Amino acid sequence: MSTTVTAAEVKALRQKTGAGLMECKAALQESGGDAEKAFEALRITMGKKAQKLAQRETTEGLIGQYIHATGKVGVLVQVECNTDFVAGNDIFKDFVADLALHIAGSPSTLYVNEAEIPEDVLEAEKKIYVAQIEDNKPLEIREKIAEGKLRKWKEEIVLLDQKHINVDKHDNKTIEQLRADASTRTGENIVIKKFARFQIGA
Repeated sequence: MSTTVTAAEVKALRQKTGAGLMECKAALQESGGDAEKAFEALRITMGKKAQKLAQRETTEGLIGQYIHATGKVGVLVQVECNTDFVAGNDIFKDFVADLALHIAGSPSTLYVNEAEIPEDVLEAEKKIYVAQIEDNKPLEIREKIAEGKLRKWKEEIVLLDQKHINVDKHDNKTIEQLRADASTRTGENIVIKKFARFQIGA
């Protein structure tokens, strides 16, 4: 005998996950009406879908923007997904808006991901960190310390490696974790393509 679920329960789960009505109803029935179990089950299912879609070309999406109240800082960010349905989804739109806000408050951000950092820039930065360490330490120790400093530097300049500036709202999650979560909840591949940050006087 299947569990009877209400339209309100289905609606609440759909708002939380972004999944389809029938998927939400089925998940609630299979979990015996337990909303938390249904939510976890849908996250797993949608995560698997997102992995399959990860290789699909993203041809839809949004250009997000944020202008600070002073009018002196502005951001444009291009985020893509697989379908126009998800591009109009509140989960996707909220992610894009939060992303633009984060970039506005993170002036040191230069690249979307680590792969975009030129190799010569990486090597030059590492050499500086190695040179800053006392000569009496063994080279392998100096390089290990330098690697740690390099990781910290990447967090300052690479968007996906950064924790969202609104740590309370996003529970200290990185931008990559938020992107992956939005991808899981929408069931589509979500890609941050590029961004531009403008600041008067910079």
